[in-house]
Amino acid sequence: MLNEYLNAIQQTRERGDAREESYYGHLKDLILAFARENNLRQTDITVLPKQTEAGNPDFRVWDGKNHITGYIEAKDPSITNLDSIEESEQLKRYRNTFPNVILTNFYEFRLYRDGELIKHVSIGRPSLAKKLKTALPPENEKEFFDLLDTFFSFSLPKVHNAKTLASELAKRTRFLRDEVISIEMAEEEKKGQKAILGF
Repeated sequence: MLNEYLNAIQQTRERGDAREESYYGHLKDLILAFARENNLRQTDITVLPKQTEAGNPDFRVWDGKNHITGYIEAKDPSITNLDSIEESEQLKRYRNTFPNVILTNFYEFRLYRDGELIKHVSIGRPSLAKKLKTALPPENEKEFFDLLDTFFSFSLPKVHNAKTLASELAKRTRFLRDEVISIEMAEEEKKGQKAILGF
C-alpha cells in the first residue's frame, strides 16, 4: 500500500509540472485503501470540500454514516519543514475548530486531537527522493498505520451538560469573532479610514 503510494507521488513529482493539488488523488487512494483493509468500507473522502466555519481544509473524511471523522490539510511535498505551517494562522484555526486534523506534506503526517499534536510520523524523505529521482522504500509503516488508526478511531464528544456545550460553542464563537473583525478591518482599510474597531 505505501510502496504504491510513494511510487505514485514520485511519478507525479518527476513530471515537473505538479502543483499541490496534483497529489490529492494519491493521498485519497491511500486513505481509502487503509479504510478498506481495516473494514471501514463506508469511509468516503471529499477533496476540496465546501468552506467550513474555519476555512477550507483540503480533505474531509466521512465515516459513511453522515458523520465527519476529521479533516486533512495537505501542503506541497517541496515543503519539507511543517513546523512553520503548524504555527500558521490557517492551521491554528483548523486545530482550534476541528477536533481531529492531520497536517501532511504527503511524506510527513501530523495528527492533532483537540488542537494538540498527539502523533507524527514520516514515511519517507522528500528531499532524498527528489535528489535520487526515485521512490524510496517506505519508513515507519507501523507508526503510520497507528496514526491512521487513531485518526479513524475518533468520535465527536457527546454533549452531556451545559459546560461541555458552552466549551464547544466558545471555540466556534472565537473563530467567528476573528472573521468578523478581519472583514470589518478590510472594509475600513478600503475606505481609507483604518479605524480601530472596539470589539
